Amino acid sequence: MAGTAAHSPTVGFDLDMTLIDSRPGIKAAYQELTARTGTFVDADLAVSRLGPPLEEEIRRWFPEERVAEMSGLYRELYPEYAVAASPALPGAREALDAVHAAGGRAIVVTAKYEPSAKLHLEHLGLDVDALVGSLWAEAKAEALREHHAQVYVGDHTGDVAGAHTAGALSVAVATGPCDATQLRTAGAEVVLADLTEFPSWLERYVAEGADGGDAAAARRR
Repeated sequence: MAGTAAHSPTVGFDLDMTLIDSRPGIKAAYQELTARTGTFVDADLAVSRLGPPLEEEIRRWFPEERVAEMSGLYRELYPEYAVAASPALPGAREALDAVHAAGGRAIVVTAKYEPSAKLHLEHLGLDVDALVGSLWAEAKAEALREHHAQVYVGDHTGDVAGAHTAGALSVAVATGPCDATQLRTAGAEVVLADLTEFPSWLERYVAEGADGGDAAAARRR
């Protein structure tokens, strides 16, 4: 699948630090969690390592027997404290529009709790064709395969793993916790500075695939 571009591609996108800058909102939610529980969570540190499931971060601050309870409380706080505070990243809207302009489908596959992810998309008016939450790293392949995604765009090495497990082309953006070198080392075929570079890359990818271009051509920035 990864070696062939399609006239009408299905492109998967991660959410946090790919389409949206969720750091301000997540920081506010963790600060409120600290206020409610009396247990200090270093919110600045937590938002520096976004990507893995919430429970992995909660486990760093609370004992194992309270992880489920505190994760539940965080998710209750999230709509009030995190959604409005989190803007779209530069190029996010244009990237989704580019997929649709190519006749394709744009889907979001994220480790975030799906109801929270839906709130972000609705608040920002980001137009996607499907949303699947609570999938991380290789597990993202489940949704990518189901929706026949040829490309998966993410900011984390876990997103690269998810793309490859699904047989999709990994397009990475260096807007999250992993820098360009880490993303390339993880095996991303394409590394972009941010989503503002995505529409022109997609245009080449679709055109070269339609013209019978080889896999190397499809991978060029």
